[in-house]
Amino acid sequence: MDEVVLRAIAPGDVDALQELVESDPGYTERITGYPPGASDAQSLLMMRPEGLPEESKVVLGAFAADRLVAVVDVLRGFPNDHTAFIGLLEVHAKYQGLGCGGTTYGLVERYVGSTWREIRTLRLAVVDTNAQVATGFWERQGFEPTGEERPYRYDKLESVARLYEKPLPQESGS
Repeated sequence: MDEVVLRAIAPGDVDALQELVESDPGYTERITGYPPGASDAQSLLMMRPEGLPEESKVVLGAFAADRLVAVVDVLRGFPNDHTAFIGLLEVHAKYQGLGCGGTTYGLVERYVGSTWREIRTLRLAVVDTNAQVATGFWERQGFEPTGEERPYRYDKLESVARLYEKPLPQESGS
């Protein structure tokens, strides 16, 4: 695989983002109860928790040879000033099982640690309907369950979201 580069998703990347979402319908079905919809990429770029400023959300694309291989949604300062929340990390179906997820996560960790100096912890939620796929991946990246869980609902799909956290490595001398 070519070198993977992480950058913000630009307006010109929306079609590639939609194609990535549609490449893995199982993920969308496990999280929403529905197959991917025509506006899922646009929704991913815009949706954020109520009260969180627009500039606190960044959607990053992992590109290999200018091809979008993975996407990550990150919220800065959520739920507190020292935490960044990973809302999603999805790998294009063609690139699953090739290490793209771990590579992308590593780039995200470096991005957050070097760009958002106040962030000390990464946090995410694994929804039980996606746990068989996601839990092992996140634990291999060093995330640990916090013991917190919340009801999860998307339209008719009801499940439980379990929270995981990982402290960011602190740079010496900072």
